[in-house]
Amino acid sequence: MHLLQFVYKLQIYHIIILYNKFVMDNKLSQGVDIEEVVRFKKYEKNINSKILNRIFTKNELEYCFSKKNTAQHLTARFCAKEACIKALFPYENKKIFLNQIEVININQYPQISILTCLKNKYTINLSMSHCNNYAIASVILVKL
Repeated sequence: MHLLQFVYKLQIYHIIILYNKFVMDNKLSQGVDIEEVVRFKKYEKNINSKILNRIFTKNELEYCFSKKNTAQHLTARFCAKEACIKALFPYENKKIFLNQIEVININQYPQISILTCLKNKYTINLSMSHCNNYAIASVILVKL
């Protein structure tokens, strides 16, 4: 092995150690997702779509379809679910389906509820935003 290869592998090893020390030990992770609203435009008029029912819960669909800009609300919730899965990735190797993550509104603030056995293992903070063309969500997760 050349000296440069050894140094490179040693640097990667140190990065992994630092990652494990500061991220995994602190039990803190983050996920972010951004999507184009046009992705959900075609489903604006069809609350009974099979695709939508695989992604969203009944409560989420009722909420989104009660709003004027349905596609924006669907896209924002989709981003929240994707961001949550990304934040869970360092801790969970089980497959989590999108409809097992629900965005609920408590006092007009969106929050994430996990509908599986993982429900009480994490504190999850959610921030979402959307405009005409894009929606974005950020999740900060703390393992309890």
